Amino acid sequence: MASFFGSGLRAAARQMPPAALRAFGRPAALFFHGVARHIRDPRIQINQHALEEFRHIARTLKENFDVLPLAALGDVMKHPDKHTKAVFLMSDDGYADTTLAADILEDLGLPWTLFLSTQHIDTGEWNPLTLARLFLFYAPEGRYAFDSFEIELRGEREAIASQAIARLRAGEAEAAKPVFAAMRKALMEARLGHLFEDFSSEDFLTWNQVGELAARGVEIGAHAHWHWPMNAAQTKEHLREQALLPKQIIGEKLGACRYFAYPFGNTPDISRQAREAVREAGYEGAFTTLSGTLDGTQDRWLLPRYGIALHEANIASVVPILRAGNPRLRNWQRDLMG
Repeated sequence: MASFFGSGLRAAARQMPPAALRAFGRPAALFFHGVARHIRDPRIQINQHALEEFRHIARTLKENFDVLPLAALGDVMKHPDKHTKAVFLMSDDGYADTTLAADILEDLGLPWTLFLSTQHIDTGEWNPLTLARLFLFYAPEGRYAFDSFEIELRGEREAIASQAIARLRAGEAEAAKPVFAAMRKALMEARLGHLFEDFSSEDFLTWNQVGELAARGVEIGAHAHWHWPMNAAQTKEHLREQALLPKQIIGEKLGACRYFAYPFGNTPDISRQAREAVREAGYEGAFTTLSGTLDGTQDRWLLPRYGIALHEANIASVVPILRAGNPRLRNWQRDLMG
């Protein structure tokens, strides 16, 4: 109900002029994923903003808000009433075409933070659920059995994909990895390897490219090592590794890594043990994907962020009403901590 209410409220806000909502504003964190020159298939490129849409969003943020570097987070959270137009802009995962966003944001003078999934930067391996979508929508019809995962691809692929993604996402990481390897193999055997080139928007940055972004002033944070939910299905050892390893890798390559963003980051994706692993790894703070606004009363390792929609009609009106999500955020934080 809370999620439905929040979605309805944001939809209503998009119809209102920003000036009418400005008084409700409080500091907020916003995030996007990638930016692509071409959207070939939105079922696969679910994380990619079209280039011109992103340019419009960035200009709107510059015209309506104070976009601040993450270094200002502590002061802003202590004094939220003095920073009612403050916004922290972030990008998750580390897609190669994030460089397109970097050019736009640099031209506009907007600071931002990039949260990396370091295994994908190390290896170039695709986001696992993006690979799954490629298989689920493009693999030939038939029945497939991959270790513990069986699926029949016949009929309406949208429904099949939705159910399959939910099953995979709820599972344990080590059990899921062979499934994705088998999906990739099935695509190659079906002579569909060209799809990985067709959807090059899903490729990841190299460390050289990450270093260039850092040299341009982009703060680099951690988004786990392998992009997978840090939920209750994961072992304590896995969660500890996902929190600590990217901090170590980024620190060795680029310097300090101060902040963390949970992969997926919604209520089913973060366990109490995940939060503890991130805190114990030494991060100054960590971000979820639950909507809300920022203040000093919140748990530093369960902070809210709003995911900028791929077709964000009026973000200047949406941001001021994000504080409506704070009750849900606090209730979840309380429940998670027991």
